[in-house]
Amino acid sequence: MAVKKAQMMPTFSYEGVDRKGAKIKGELPSRNMALAKVTLRKQGITIKTIREKRKNIFEGLTKKKVSTLDITIFTRQLATMMKAGVPLVQGFEIVAEGLENPAMREVVLGIKGEVEGGNTFAGALRKYPQYFDNLFCSLVESGEQSGALETMLDRVAIYKEKSELLKQKIKKAMKYPATVIVVAVIVTIILMVRVVPVFQELFSSFGADLPAFTQMVVNMSNWFQSYWFIFIIIVGAIIALFLEVKKRSKAFRDFLDKAALKAPIFGDLVYKAIIARYSRTLATTFAAGVPLIDALESTAGATNNVVYETAVMKIREDVATGQQLQFAMRVTDKFPSMAIQMVAIGEESGALDAMLDKVATHYENEVDNAVDGLTAMMEPLIMAVLGVLVGGLVIAMYLPIFQMGSVVG
Repeated sequence: MAVKKAQMMPTFSYEGVDRKGAKIKGELPSRNMALAKVTLRKQGITIKTIREKRKNIFEGLTKKKVSTLDITIFTRQLATMMKAGVPLVQGFEIVAEGLENPAMREVVLGIKGEVEGGNTFAGALRKYPQYFDNLFCSLVESGEQSGALETMLDRVAIYKEKSELLKQKIKKAMKYPATVIVVAVIVTIILMVRVVPVFQELFSSFGADLPAFTQMVVNMSNWFQSYWFIFIIIVGAIIALFLEVKKRSKAFRDFLDKAALKAPIFGDLVYKAIIARYSRTLATTFAAGVPLIDALESTAGATNNVVYETAVMKIREDVATGQQLQFAMRVTDKFPSMAIQMVAIGEESGALDAMLDKVATHYENEVDNAVDGLTAMMEPLIMAVLGVLVGGLVIAMYLPIFQMGSVVG
């Protein structure tokens, strides 16, 4: 029910006069008009007119969605405001004014309205579970309860920044080959539909049999010209089916997680990214004063891989029975010896969060190096594939001309 309220919170347009007598107008997300009026009066605004803003039926199609980057920027800006001594509610206002994404601005103003209405910051964040996960809310709640919200927000901001940077590195590794493959497919289709038919007309005037390779390419071109729409439908259906099965089937998602770790080129990159996420999340939660057992539960979900989620939950069970973290990690046989040794040193020295932070930094750097190495390795490989693909089509088209030249000679 909380999710539904957060998604359907109305926005009110208002006009009025501020404390200095200046005319002011704007928009305010609020649960109802009465609460909106109370909020505006607390801000020193004398209301002249206020009305609920009607929703555009196309708003959901044109509105930019709230991304994890938007959440990261919001967290960092709010942490900076609180460090500078700006009160929390005023910090919401300043941050909201500087946000470029209207959807994120609406979320921030909605949180502001909740806090002004008497809710806690963590409670207000929980109204938006699609944007703020349980880990985020728990850390903020811990900061509020301990009276160190400013420090906790800074830690959360660092965590979100590191996580976002890691995600961008992974996307960078995947995006380059995917983009080149799509371009290669588009170029091939254009050659098949536009270029090959021109040569085909030329070949028909020769009155001779075409080489087998050229005939194969011509047959493929004819098929593309006649059934290109079927090809597009089949590709679209496969993609749609893949996404739907992934969304509905946990077994399929688990299979993809396991396959990702065993992938020949990307598997090592995925593995290092998971270790980095595990270490960073556990370091952040443990440093925030969250008990290790609870921290491990939050960390399990943050790994984003069923193999490691299961392993971390097993670690949690072992730690709950009194085992040391480093021993529980070793038993799973899923973690590198370097990470286990660092955790062991951290447990013995009483600086577990600092050691986990070092492990996270090390593997984040490893991911960065792996992405650079992968990109450097993929460039010549992709160029070779493109060369074979386009070069093969060119050879197929010119092969009959070469043969005719040799016969004439």
